[in-house]
Amino acid sequence: MSSIPDHSIRISIDRGGTFTDVHVSTLPQSSSNSPQSNEAKREEFVLKLLSQDPGNYRDAPTEGVRRALEKITGETYPRGTPLPVNKIEYVRLSTTVATNALLERKGQKHALLITKGFKDLLEIGNQARPRIFDLNIKRAIPLYTKAVEVDERVTLVGFTSDPQAEKNALIFNEDGTVHKAYSGVGAEDQDRILPGKIVKGMSGEAVKILKELDLDTIRKDLQSLYEEDYRSIAVCLAHSYTFPDHELAIGKIAEEIGFPHISLSSQLLPMIKMTNRGQSTTCDAYLTPVLQDYLKGFYAGFEGGEEGDMQVEFMGSDGGLLDLKNFSGLKSLLSGPAGGVVGYALTSWDEEEAAPVIGFDVGGTSTDVSRYAGRYESVMETTTAGISIFTPQLDINTVAAGGGSCLTYKNGLFRAGPESAGAHPGPACYRKGGPLALTDGNLFLGRLVYGFVKVANETMSRPIRTLTEARGFKTDDHVLASFGGAGGQHACEIAELLGIERVLIHKYSSILSAYGLALADRVYELQEPASDTYSSTSQSALFGRLDDLSKKVTKVLKDSGFPDSNVQLERLLNMRFDGSDTALMVLETDNGKGDYEEEFKRAYKEEFGFLLNKNIIVDDVKVRGIGKTFDSLGPSAFAEYKTLKLNPVDASQADFHQEAFVWYGQDGKRQDVPVFELDSLENGDQVKGPALVIDATQTIFVNVHWSAVATSSHLLIHREK
Repeated sequence: MSSIPDHSIRISIDRGGTFTDVHVSTLPQSSSNSPQSNEAKREEFVLKLLSQDPGNYRDAPTEGVRRALEKITGETYPRGTPLPVNKIEYVRLSTTVATNALLERKGQKHALLITKGFKDLLEIGNQARPRIFDLNIKRAIPLYTKAVEVDERVTLVGFTSDPQAEKNALIFNEDGTVHKAYSGVGAEDQDRILPGKIVKGMSGEAVKILKELDLDTIRKDLQSLYEEDYRSIAVCLAHSYTFPDHELAIGKIAEEIGFPHISLSSQLLPMIKMTNRGQSTTCDAYLTPVLQDYLKGFYAGFEGGEEGDMQVEFMGSDGGLLDLKNFSGLKSLLSGPAGGVVGYALTSWDEEEAAPVIGFDVGGTSTDVSRYAGRYESVMETTTAGISIFTPQLDINTVAAGGGSCLTYKNGLFRAGPESAGAHPGPACYRKGGPLALTDGNLFLGRLVYGFVKVANETMSRPIRTLTEARGFKTDDHVLASFGGAGGQHACEIAELLGIERVLIHKYSSILSAYGLALADRVYELQEPASDTYSSTSQSALFGRLDDLSKKVTKVLKDSGFPDSNVQLERLLNMRFDGSDTALMVLETDNGKGDYEEEFKRAYKEEFGFLLNKNIIVDDVKVRGIGKTFDSLGPSAFAEYKTLKLNPVDASQADFHQEAFVWYGQDGKRQDVPVFELDSLENGDQVKGPALVIDATQTIFVNVHWSAVATSSHLLIHREK
């Protein structure tokens, strides 16, 4: 082990519902202890293990690290003993722990502290009626166990803070208190602007404190909650997005009492809309303690524990890596699928051709579908298990159909899912007493299609049409990037159903979510509320705030080890038309002082089909900093394909043959098909279907009328014309 340079092993782990995938990058063994000098010589390998195998190991990611270290060092590390960390550069981890806790309602018992009079706000919600004709509506039960009203109240006076305004303006002292009212304020309003009663909020709005916080009462209420065995609290007060003082005071007292987890809406999501802030804050208080307990157990498997000398980074729902300090339950809901989106986006996109790519991730429990057209597509609001969550997430659609989906016959219909065989006991072919699953169907057909598989294919095609046709994009203009352990078995048939003629499968497609972690960038972002009408006079102030946030974000990334050349900034304004509550996060059109108004109107027209003749309001300013892991990943598969001399590979050159069921239009039959090992194919080798291409972790079915060409990192599968 001494010949392996210190801090040179990179391990990326995606813990899915059925399988845990591990990608390992290491330097060759040598006496040199300078990894930087040998960076180009890195070697890679992958591991795949069951996410749950209680008879053999307690935690799959820890087991993955143990197996990686044993393979690299040649030494034996008994299970249950802390693993050494001195040779590990980093471990990157995506996990479904928080997601599963929300789906199964196994989060942390917690209390909600909310402004008096709003106790039922989150239970009432926003009055959305997604199933308006359902005769038996069952609303999701709130995540919090108890709500405590806080007798405090602030309100917005409604004056602007711009002294150049013609009327309704306030001039503030440096400490935020009111100096005087501008001349446009009438005498009847003077009682509303007494010095010291009104302060300047973070958004620039004037905030009047109607009811000060009673700290003694708060301490008694929190002490009572602590004695009732509450260890997590969520705090959401009216207008705290612009006036966080009362929430911060409550948080300080809760910390003094000993609450291990405190979620403050003003720090977690400093945005207008109290219902959204409250729902997201209770979700964080519900999930983060569960996630922290899991991570403590993970760290316990290594020497030094959480205080040890090992860098651990986590995949966030927005596709960026986070350190432990910034990782929370709220940011981890799409942790696993997000790694896959990053993986296919960075390995499938061709800048010159600019063909949009559909990500088709067929896992063991579910299938995740997304779209990439040069930029990650994100949403701010999602609903999971009946709970609305307001936080940036990649736009990923999930259906409960995967390799482990149970196959049943009910009411005269074939069904694939939504129930899953999971990792334990798994499908019947695992020989652990599991049910009949989609994997068993593919095995029976010689691929690893009778009617169950056709039903599953139709189910998996549905969200792809939602992402494309339902949003005005032609499905057949896209490339299908198929990945996940079961993706290659269905890719050609899914493409045929959708009219897509090109399928791209990466050599690491079965563990692409883990590989995406290895490629992902570190992300750090800051956001502040605003309340400005977008105009030529307000732009300088808004750009000034963006500049201030940019400096803070850049400093954090530089302190994390990223040089200036590897730091990119995305400057955004959350904009809406005056009188509308539908805001869009708008990215600056260039790195200078871009025209946000033009970009907002373009995005609004694309999203809603019309524009309003009203002023544009800026609700928030935001800067997202990106620490680039790689400068470039080299030419795309499509660019490489154009330079290749194709070499048709005859079926007689196959590694072996086996019987498989092959569809011809509406009919099909079993026939002998060639089977090629992926590693044995050279660049430019062309395999005509029907055929199978396999490696240790995946099976790729090349259907009749399709052909696959090997490139250095992909199989590019074309439909023959």
